[in-house]
Amino acid sequence: MKFKAEIGIIGVNPFVFVPGKILLKIFVQSGKSKGPIPIKGTINNKPYQQTLVKYSGAWRLYINTTMLSNSPKKIGEIIEITIVFDPAERIIKPHPKLVKSLSENKDAKKVFYNLSPSRRNEIVRYISFLKTEASIDKNVARAIKFLLGKDRFVGRDKP
Repeated sequence: MKFKAEIGIIGVNPFVFVPGKILLKIFVQSGKSKGPIPIKGTINNKPYQQTLVKYSGAWRLYINTTMLSNSPKKIGEIIEITIVFDPAERIIKPHPKLVKSLSENKDAKKVFYNLSPSRRNEIVRYISFLKTEASIDKNVARAIKFLLGKDRFVGRDKP
């Protein structure tokens, strides 16, 4: 399914609205019309994998910088999008250094497992996609501080 859309912004997050007819087809394909729906497609012919979410009464496709470079600077731009339900499983295992740090800090581990699944996944995903060992080490330490209420992490205030 293909459409064009103007990039908008809500808070600091660039997004596009998905046309109603396409949403209905995705609901049928996914077998649901509530909760996050995994999708894939292209933006300006570049492949992406993302999750459709409903926020503040509207379904949005958030456009991050891996999907479209400099996306926050492209508000108002019209982009070409293809979209389809993605049935592939999307489990990302926590980085071994995060697992080790959580096992060494019971207070942080308790907070981590009391976070919502989406917040836990956000932390796991962020650390898992880092490229250098130095970045991984630095961000695992920041994540632990965040879980202990001592710092911000991935743009989030203390839990």
